[in-house]
Amino acid sequence: MFIEHLPSESHTMTALRNELTPMQLAEQADRGEPEKGRWSQQEQLLAAAVDAIRRLEWVLICVNVDKKSKRPDPPEPMRRPGAGPKKTRAQLTEGSANRLFELLQGGAA
Repeated sequence: MFIEHLPSESHTMTALRNELTPMQLAEQADRGEPEKGRWSQQEQLLAAAVDAIRRLEWVLICVNVDKKSKRPDPPEPMRRPGAGPKKTRAQLTEGSANRLFELLQGGAA
């Protein structure tokens, strides 16, 4: 009973959440239970401010780089509590492109 009333950012609550499986974390995120997040609201707001500053810095760089130059990738947002690792986009390799082409041309699977 005492543990339930600890601040959400306490070491004990963080340790308990760190033991959750990704499925349990996803369920908590779906239920919208911010009290089970690893950060306080103040920390969440600070992370949002850091993300905004990084984004503004990226925009400033992009508008001041030559048009022919490669622009940097946009900044990654800070990881938030309960969020799994960023999902990577599938890359189309030459082999998978050829296989896709074969399938589109009526090839057997």
